[in-house]
Amino acid sequence: MNTSIPSSTTNSILDNYVSVLKKYNDFNGRARRSEYWYFFLINMLVTQAVNFTNILLFDGLAVIGWITMLFNLAILVPSVAVAIRRMHDVGKSGWYALIPFYNLILACTEGTRGVNEYGPDPKAKAATVA
Repeated sequence: MNTSIPSSTTNSILDNYVSVLKKYNDFNGRARRSEYWYFFLINMLVTQAVNFTNILLFDGLAVIGWITMLFNLAILVPSVAVAIRRMHDVGKSGWYALIPFYNLILACTEGTRGVNEYGPDPKAKAATVA
């Protein structure tokens, strides 16, 4: 018996990252946990890699710090958009992304099954593609 998930329904880490960047100004709808956390993970890895390279190779040269700051500025709007869509997935307003610690709990919580007031279930949409 084949228990593997078809490749058309699985998204790689890079696919999730690119999908967030493509929806950079979409504050409506819902975002799955994987979409949100993979975006967060890649941003942290890129920032830490640039910081490590800056310290190791350039002895903390300020130019590399500016590049890191520009990268973080460039991903600010997509980060806010995916956080709001993640709050929508658990059935909360996007404003809940501003509440410290509670937003982390909500970001880790499984989304509402089925349709909620913010749109259809993104997991159900992925399952119907197969």
